[in-house]
Amino acid sequence: MQPLSTSPASGWQMLLIKEVKRFWRVAFQTIAAPVLTALLYLMIFGHVLEGRVTVYNDLSYTSFLVPGLVMMSVLQNAFANSSSSLIQSKITGNLIFILLTPLSHRAWYIAFVGSSIVRGVVVGLGVMLVTVFFTSLKLVNPMWALLFAIIGAGLLGTLGVIAGLWADKFDQLAAFQNFLIMPMTFLSGVFYSIHSLPAVWQFVSHLNPFFYMIDGFRYGFLGHSDFSPWLSLGITASAWALASWLALHLLKIGYKIRN
Repeated sequence: MQPLSTSPASGWQMLLIKEVKRFWRVAFQTIAAPVLTALLYLMIFGHVLEGRVTVYNDLSYTSFLVPGLVMMSVLQNAFANSSSSLIQSKITGNLIFILLTPLSHRAWYIAFVGSSIVRGVVVGLGVMLVTVFFTSLKLVNPMWALLFAIIGAGLLGTLGVIAGLWADKFDQLAAFQNFLIMPMTFLSGVFYSIHSLPAVWQFVSHLNPFFYMIDGFRYGFLGHSDFSPWLSLGITASAWALASWLALHLLKIGYKIRN
């Protein structure tokens, strides 16, 4: 009896579907919980700072805050998706079943990063839906918002692949997230405009690629941004391309998964 042949296309599609189903089965934890967290941020910061912080002249603080919270949720959950999948598979030994397949390193990359984009966008849409009860949002440039959401989720999903390959246990993955991803996310202008910062901290913010993702995404909502959306697009796309090269290289050589 001959085994069923599987084309490369159907192979990566099946792995992608598997990864999407993995987080969808526990949607209460992977989707509902992040939406609730973003809602709590909105309720606390919006209530405390509304009327006390002025951004973009006549724009309310809540309207400024919502796009940042949406994008922050997209980024954090895209990273969590690919990184948690890889580290769980490595620790439990389930990764061997994927290694036995004839899938290329590119198929792995597409599946893990693709599912991260799906989860990030789904969570972002969930946050958008609950925020309509707090402020009226108008997508001035929806294509810009969608473009930055996909690029941002793709970049963080790629970083999640790198972190998942590098980490040997959950403590190492938590350190990667707590000391790199979380600070870069919170210092990216989610809760404030960088023009309200001293000059030295504005310079530091300009070195943070997460800032350009947040700023570009906010432009899609409000039509206002601290930087040109084209410049933000170039920087974020370049960062994703660089991270993708590294992730593909690590997958190709089987870094910490073939030994």
